Amino acid sequence: MIANVLFWASLGALAWTQAGYPLAAAVLARVRGRPVRKRDEEPPVTLIVAAHDEEGVIERRLENLLALDYPRDRLEIVVASDASTDRTDELVERVAARDSRVRLLRCPRGGKVAAQNGAVRSTNGGILAFSDANAQWKPDALRKLVRNFADPDVAYVCGGHFYEAADGTNREGTYWRFEAWLRRNESALGSITGGIGPIYAVRRSDYVEVDPRFGHDLALPYLMVQRGRRAVFEPEAVAWEKPSRDLGDEYRRKVRMFEHCWLIVLRGRMLRGLGPTYLVEVLSHRHLRYASGLLHLFLLGSSIALVRQGLVYQIALGAQLVVLLAAALGVGIARYYVLVTWATVVSLVRYLRFGVPAVWAKAEGTR
Repeated sequence: MIANVLFWASLGALAWTQAGYPLAAAVLARVRGRPVRKRDEEPPVTLIVAAHDEEGVIERRLENLLALDYPRDRLEIVVASDASTDRTDELVERVAARDSRVRLLRCPRGGKVAAQNGAVRSTNGGILAFSDANAQWKPDALRKLVRNFADPDVAYVCGGHFYEAADGTNREGTYWRFEAWLRRNESALGSITGGIGPIYAVRRSDYVEVDPRFGHDLALPYLMVQRGRRAVFEPEAVAWEKPSRDLGDEYRRKVRMFEHCWLIVLRGRMLRGLGPTYLVEVLSHRHLRYASGLLHLFLLGSSIALVRQGLVYQIALGAQLVVLLAAALGVGIARYYVLVTWATVVSLVRYLRFGVPAVWAKAEGTR
């Protein structure tokens, strides 16, 4: 009896989070979409780049931002250096000496979010934009972001994102194309359930200083919704970055990211004060997605226990074994899916055993 419950519950949950929910969101977005009232505007913007030991990419990052199609007198670029020990500070100061839009802010070592919080406190721009040191933006990306703030209900907006071609075996780009499609539908429904770190912006009046261990990508969207605001997706504001070199690097990066996600899911009060539609979105896209590794373990174990009880269990077990074999043989998308799914389990164990630090080592392959 227990095995039957585990089998059908885990199979149903996986089918819903991976296929049912995305399709339902797409249909509902067409039926009851809530468009954003956009208008081209040029409000004062403070663009913040948190950096720790980014000497290899920081000059390119600043040159890219200085080339944005945005009025000079309405753009301030602050590099919040998280106690960098290499030439990051020196290189930023060199750029700042020839362009007054750039400013260096030295911060004590506290992690990315702590540096971002410090930069927000030291600036005045009505719109706060954020980016990573290894990202690049298209020239019109900032304009496309801020036009969403013409809608008074919008507090947070993230842009579109793609990866350069991977040097090795990583398949992260495939995953992000699916995520972009799902974000468009969630945004049309009202609000997205997760942001995109390389390119996003927040009204200063709506900015929230979160626990430095949380991270903005997952925390800010649901916090905006809990306050009666909207967090939306702007696919035309495009950023890109270099992916991890291979699946091994990507797996380690995912473990680190999922540790922070588990912290927010378990201690961030994500479900408090949400309306029914957004509550279903968060449960379907975030909670069940992060639990997918555990669900797969339940499904595999119950399939083995029930394999003698009927054809459906035999087919289910056979399908799982085929995917695992394909992953073991290095078939690209199968290996990516299995490793990323397993990362959700490893990260949960690590979170429960060790907690989550506010600082972490960046993935060098993405630089």
